[in-house]
Amino acid sequence: MKHRFIFSFTLGLVIFAGCSLVSNQSPGENLNPEITANEILDHIKYLSDDKREGRFPGSNGSQEAIEYIVNHFKKDGLEPAGPNGFLQPFEFIVGIDYGEVNQLEIAGTTYEKGIDYIPLEFSSSSTVESDIVFSGYGFSIDDSVQWNDYANSDVEGKWVLVFIDGPDSDSPHSDFAKHTPLRKKAMLARDNKAAGILFVNQAGDNDTLIPLKHSPNSTAVGISVLHISRSIADGLVGGRLEILQKELDEKLAPNSFPITQRVNAEVSLKKEIVEVPNVIGMIRGSDSVLKDEYIVIGAHFDHLGYGGGGSGSLAPDSAVVHNGADDNASGIAGILELAEKLSFNKKLLKRSIILMAYNAEEEGLLGSKYYVNNPTIDLSSVIAMINMDMIGRMSDNKVTIGGTGTSPGFETLLNEANEKKKIQLKMSPEGYGPSDHASFYINDVPVLFFFTGTHENYHKPSDDWEHINATGEKQIVDLVYDLTIKLSSLDEKPAFTEAGPKEPNQTRRSFKVTFGVIPSYGSQEEGMEIDGAKKEGPAGKAGMEKGDVIIEIGGKEIKNIYDYMYRLGELKPGDEVEVKIKRGEKVLSLKVTL
Repeated sequence: MKHRFIFSFTLGLVIFAGCSLVSNQSPGENLNPEITANEILDHIKYLSDDKREGRFPGSNGSQEAIEYIVNHFKKDGLEPAGPNGFLQPFEFIVGIDYGEVNQLEIAGTTYEKGIDYIPLEFSSSSTVESDIVFSGYGFSIDDSVQWNDYANSDVEGKWVLVFIDGPDSDSPHSDFAKHTPLRKKAMLARDNKAAGILFVNQAGDNDTLIPLKHSPNSTAVGISVLHISRSIADGLVGGRLEILQKELDEKLAPNSFPITQRVNAEVSLKKEIVEVPNVIGMIRGSDSVLKDEYIVIGAHFDHLGYGGGGSGSLAPDSAVVHNGADDNASGIAGILELAEKLSFNKKLLKRSIILMAYNAEEEGLLGSKYYVNNPTIDLSSVIAMINMDMIGRMSDNKVTIGGTGTSPGFETLLNEANEKKKIQLKMSPEGYGPSDHASFYINDVPVLFFFTGTHENYHKPSDDWEHINATGEKQIVDLVYDLTIKLSSLDEKPAFTEAGPKEPNQTRRSFKVTFGVIPSYGSQEEGMEIDGAKKEGPAGKAGMEKGDVIIEIGGKEIKNIYDYMYRLGELKPGDEVEVKIKRGEKVLSLKVTL
């Protein structure tokens, strides 16, 4: 669950052994068509074994998980429902690396990449030879603090030399904290027409350079960005680097000035892209008319790989396999058990069933987002999407079900399906949530999200199969089975009802204003692509639509989602701003009242 080489898929028979799995037995051979706790646990043991390497997209362990799911779909007689058999491939960025030429030269001295300097991942690939301006902390602040390092200096076409963090170092409680992100400082340098920015660590910090590492939704800021050693920076300011920082920290005022040296740097970066798939199978309905309507049942199979900084791990210092038994081998176990039983009883199904295993959920719901933007069936024919994410840790006989308000009859159907089971259903009406059902909800599909809650092992290496409550999960999967049969037989398609916002809660809480748009996480468009705009929200009223790319707000460029968020922080309720968007090949100007 999300709370943040071209790969060739050759599908073959997975031979596996260990725990309760039988050596040399084909997946699913001689299995009971009923949903059983033993089979649920067997699936989870296989998927969360150390050999699966945490199922990070593009890894060998992920490939083995894909083959396992496909083999079960084949064994159970599901029809392939992807553009490539059971697979729906899409591109996924796994990393960033140096391009052909990266170099830094100052006053005839050439410096070593990775030792003396390093380009940051959001640097543009470009060549800049120019003068330098010392620009303090790179601030342009006009709120509770007044500080503008660019007010009395001309940086157009030049490099700016800027300290990392602020006068209170990296304290999260500082008045400067929200102005210290490196991307924001680079954006402000770009706003002031600088050609590039040189970051340097503060005195007292070690002189370690920031590693070149890809982050989700990372795109270039539009100028060259380098992190240089303190010794290089100290040489640029005549040995006064520590004195300059002390003066800034004591006076809490800018002190910008030109430096009589030139910097010649070339930055070349390339993204490492793999092709990874969703896995999609279908059970065809029996009714001559209703078979053209669909119930989607989905779960994601990816996890965090070996964890580490920036992976989403809650033990980021532990670079070991994160097995993801609950998150989300448990959901995939449910998919496989449902595929088996629903296929065995397909005569009971009037509508067709799409069973999906999504990839790259942990990186921003990328697999499910790709599906709804490139559906293999008409998305308007989907009557409901059922999502299972982290359903393996039931306690006190309880399960949380999100999205119950996205169609008027959902609560009644759930209570009817649960009448004999007596599970305690904790129903939540909101349709948006941190998992793949959100991709469907924002496209006006009724959704239900089954979830047994977070726990101390969430996003840690300790999320192992030993903690799974397989008997509890069986109860949940049985409930989903009965619910699916009921949905399949309804006379009328469930009506969609908007239940809560179509955007993350943290987006609404973090700013004084909102545009009422859904950012397209994972988009590589230059600008901020949106997946939709709330009709009654500021952007919706101004005419913004799904697929539009915001490229300018209030006369200031938007290169990526980070620029967009920083610009929101500059605005206040009641402001009317001009927003430029790209719609296809056209650039449109809209007036948005906040």
